[in-house]
Amino acid sequence: MSTYSVFSGFFASPLTALARTNDPKTMLRRFLALDAVVTAGNGLAYAAASGPLGRFLGVDAGLLLGLGIALVLYGAGVGYLASRKSPPTLAVRGVIEANTVWAVLSVVAVIAWFSPSTAGAVWIPLQAVVVGGFAALQYAALRALRD
Repeated sequence: MSTYSVFSGFFASPLTALARTNDPKTMLRRFLALDAVVTAGNGLAYAAASGPLGRFLGVDAGLLLGLGIALVLYGAGVGYLASRKSPPTLAVRGVIEANTVWAVLSVVAVIAWFSPSTAGAVWIPLQAVVVGGFAALQYAALRALRD
């Protein structure tokens, strides 16, 4: 039995339950759409309230403003992919890789670069887990699509 069949068998039921469908293409589109909504929403909050959020999280307001704008644009791009009947595999892989890099860099930033407030020290790793979760769900759905 291959590692992939163990992996896909282990995650098949939870993926189906999360996506509420057995169709891998629909699963992938739903996971992309959820990512787009959460990412764009987070970006809007960062951009619109960068000053207060920056003070609350202990992160530079200018950095939050820039990240907010970037996240809104990224969320729009992911939303566009989710709206496609068949999202291109290469673009989906790009989203998975970008989400993975974001999750890793968020943790590194807390450890090596930032001196966040207590709220920031909780929020930043928490959002990294969410983004990493999106990457894992999208990867599993993409793998299921290829079978």
